[in-house]
Amino acid sequence: MKDRPILFLAIAQMLIWACIYYSFPALLLHWERSLGWSRADLTAAITLAVFVSAFCSPLYGRLIDAGRGALMMTSAAAIGGSCMIMLSLVEQLWQFYLLWAAIGVCMAGSLYEPCFALITRARGAEAKRSIIFVTLVAGFAGTVSFPVAHSLVLAFGWRSTVVFFGAVAILVVAPLMWLGAGAVEQAGAHRHSSNPHLSVAEQPFLRSPIFWCLALGFGLAAMLQGITLHHLLPILSEREINPEVAVIAISFIGPMQVAGRLAMIAAERRVSIHGITVTCFVLMAASIAFLIVAGVTPALLIAFVILFGGSYGVVSIIRPVIARNLLGERQFGAKSGGLALVYLVGSASAPFIGSLIWGWGGYDLVLPGLILLAGCGLVLYLVAQKQATPA
Repeated sequence: MKDRPILFLAIAQMLIWACIYYSFPALLLHWERSLGWSRADLTAAITLAVFVSAFCSPLYGRLIDAGRGALMMTSAAAIGGSCMIMLSLVEQLWQFYLLWAAIGVCMAGSLYEPCFALITRARGAEAKRSIIFVTLVAGFAGTVSFPVAHSLVLAFGWRSTVVFFGAVAILVVAPLMWLGAGAVEQAGAHRHSSNPHLSVAEQPFLRSPIFWCLALGFGLAAMLQGITLHHLLPILSEREINPEVAVIAISFIGPMQVAGRLAMIAAERRVSIHGITVTCFVLMAASIAFLIVAGVTPALLIAFVILFGGSYGVVSIIRPVIARNLLGERQFGAKSGGLALVYLVGSASAPFIGSLIWGWGGYDLVLPGLILLAGCGLVLYLVAQKQATPA
């Protein structure tokens, strides 16, 4: 590949998502059995992590605007890996929470949000192609994480598994982050020095209703995706789906993300980014409808995986593209950080809220609520689009 820095970033993103983010749902049931803590107690930890990540995102956006994105992303990957290794020593719930809070700081500096903000800032209108490539590769993170975690836990236990994930983050991901992000950022610095108007502040974007409609709309999508992803193994277990089949189904969500992104590439000349966004919200709702009846007709689990994985994958691409189109490129790191805060609050609250609703009425109450989230998110996006489009 000619664009080697983007290749490095793509591989780094696949591995950091596999090692840090997807490790939580992959190990959730093992922690529940081994440590004796409730599901609500455990999912509160990932909720805490993503909340911390959310509130760090605006600061990290400003670091990207200041040209320090490569150092930030590299450090975040290395420190996050160290925290994963330290998880192997956990005996008390407060230790578990403390480490996941620290991992949350590292998530904010190493996952999609800073990566896409850095690429968009450096490449402007040309960033879309690079973002798509990164997501095509990183879409296999779940495919890597779930089977690897499952196999390692069976062979060595969950404590050795988190040590393995942490070592990969430190020894493989951090160097790739430095090489990839450093080269992209250097090119971006040249672009911004030759286009000084890009750094001039626009009117405060936090006062814009377009910003808030986008932020809340995609925040609801994040909540839907987070509840579904983190509770999928328990949902399938409640519907008496064979555990091996459940792991295989979850493992195919990653490839379906890639398939969705490839479908987007094939359709983008015929369908606008607006049309693609609307379709994503509709498909998210449809996927949950299939999941509801998967217990009665297990074959419909395939339809769920295809629609959920595909829409989940495309949302990762369209968020930065829609943000740039509707909000503009100036101060994009700060804007991206602000949007990420709301998006990640939605994602952060998802596992714990899902557990609470499950405690009140089971997953038969949770799943229809997810369809409602998709509908509300679509309405908010349409309002933002209408306000941004000249009459």
